[in-house]
Amino acid sequence: MKKYILFFLGMIAQLSYAATQDFLVVKTDSSAVRHQVLLQTTMGDITVELYNETPRHRDNFLKLVRQGYYDGNLWHRVISDFMIQTGDSTTRHSVAGSAVGEYDPGYRIPAEIHFPKYFHKRGALGAAREGDAENPKHESSASQFYIVWGFPYGPKSMAKFQSRLDSATHGTVKYPPEMCDYYWSHGGTPWLDGQYTVFGEVVKGLSVVGDIDAVATDDHARPLKDVRIIKAIVIK
Repeated sequence: MKKYILFFLGMIAQLSYAATQDFLVVKTDSSAVRHQVLLQTTMGDITVELYNETPRHRDNFLKLVRQGYYDGNLWHRVISDFMIQTGDSTTRHSVAGSAVGEYDPGYRIPAEIHFPKYFHKRGALGAAREGDAENPKHESSASQFYIVWGFPYGPKSMAKFQSRLDSATHGTVKYPPEMCDYYWSHGGTPWLDGQYTVFGEVVKGLSVVGDIDAVATDDHARPLKDVRIIKAIVIK
């Protein structure tokens, strides 16, 4: 399915632990000030900070924000205890209940995956993409992005995720012990690591992400009651 990030629903159901509201921002070094973008939504404000180590994604995101591309967009794909996704500009005028989420501006961004420095912790900002068969280089959608919610995962779960990642990445993606501890304590979506570009993180309004993640949805994961980005603004 185009622009849909991959996930293993059956595995989640079997391995997931009770979700937690706790979140700890991992401090990382940066030689330059990071840009921040305010997402004003119908359920509250979310502020994301963009990583300088992913300049193509950062600059493309800032360009779209300044052009007003995200203004009025729906959070068109919401999966409870997993993530919230947006970036289809045609959703501004979509009819309630219609299938959405297939549109973006029509170009791809080369992958900028910096694992294990940046990983799919709760609050991570990631770029959606097409599946491996159509997109073996893991290039990102031009506009669609997601914010991680996820579950906490313990040692047994992480061991199973590691086995699956070994198969998917030919053994190139390994979870450091401290990262396993973080996922156990704070949650996230570790099975996406090393396969999708994480280009920022939520620095304010994580509770709003949790509120959106908890809304009722239809069979296509579209919220039954529309949740929108009213306006996206570069604030720093």
